[in-house]
Amino acid sequence: MLIELLTEYGLFFAKAATFVVAAFLIVGAVAAASQRPGHDKGGELHVKKLNDQYEDMEIAIRSAVMDAASLKAYDKSKRSDEKQKAKDQKKAAKLKHAKEKQAKKKQDTATDEPVEEKTVYVLDFDGDMKASEVDGFREEITAVLTIAKAHDEVVLKLESPGGMVHAYGLAASQLARFKSAGVPLTICVDKVAASGGYMMACIADKILAAPFAVIGSIGVVASIPNFNKILKKNDVDYELLTAGEHKRTLTMLGENTEEGRKKFVSDLEETHTLFKDFVTDYRPQLDIAAVATGETWYGQQALAKLLIDDISTSDEYITSLAKTSPVYEVSYVEKKHWQEKLGMSAQAALTGSFEKVFSSVSNVWNTRH
Repeated sequence: MLIELLTEYGLFFAKAATFVVAAFLIVGAVAAASQRPGHDKGGELHVKKLNDQYEDMEIAIRSAVMDAASLKAYDKSKRSDEKQKAKDQKKAAKLKHAKEKQAKKKQDTATDEPVEEKTVYVLDFDGDMKASEVDGFREEITAVLTIAKAHDEVVLKLESPGGMVHAYGLAASQLARFKSAGVPLTICVDKVAASGGYMMACIADKILAAPFAVIGSIGVVASIPNFNKILKKNDVDYELLTAGEHKRTLTMLGENTEEGRKKFVSDLEETHTLFKDFVTDYRPQLDIAAVATGETWYGQQALAKLLIDDISTSDEYITSLAKTSPVYEVSYVEKKHWQEKLGMSAQAALTGSFEKVFSSVSNVWNTRH
């Protein structure tokens, strides 16, 4: 038993050492690449038509479950239905155009411009503490706004537990550009849109959430460790020099005062007030006093409190739109140099290996204790 334990410990130590060495090599390579003059990664816009993807999925599943004769009959029926649908849409568009033209003639503003069909643009935002995706997000929004019109729709798949106020404030401000341009915005939440995530969500004309998605947390939180007692215990002095009465209210190493603590809390309360005012501006139907308590609610509960407008997953909503409109997924991808790609691949591999080793050692420990 002892030999087995020592063997496994040796294996763990060897892999851990390999991990550390490889990590140093990766950090060095990435650092060297970032220091090159004129280092500008840039990025590129990716656009994918989701209608084609859904159609390919349908074809694949039908080909697998239907016999040849049934599949042939279905294809024939589908082509006939599509032809009829196209005729009906063309007829409806002509009728609508005729009515609009007649109405405009009464105002001597007749036009022969064709009626455009609705187009849907799908974006994705997966937020972390720093709302790191905002750089690419702003590019996606700028791209969509070059073409989107008031009869189109933007759907954002949003997932975020919140984070830094200024970072999510910027992300929310980017979404507000759709409101300024008069482009309808729907936000779908499948898992969580809390705190800064809800700050973004509230801008939407329509918020949809899955039944157990976490919604809300309209509140502000801050925490800071303080090591002053440890420093005093070890006879270490710490001096903090500031200019300005409230330049630094609480510190990690200095001795915090009650006055500084009150000022810190006051700043949190002020930020909370700004947050509540922001949400109220975009969703005036809310009882802000009842929902701005820092609590979160699941989808159905959030619907009852008017934090959202309906219960639906993003897949359900987007596939329903694809039945009548072209749907395009838009994403901005930063270009990465080979050093970064190598670093990311190595990091993923090493992280996976380390987790496996840790899990293995943990299991061994649990079986012996």
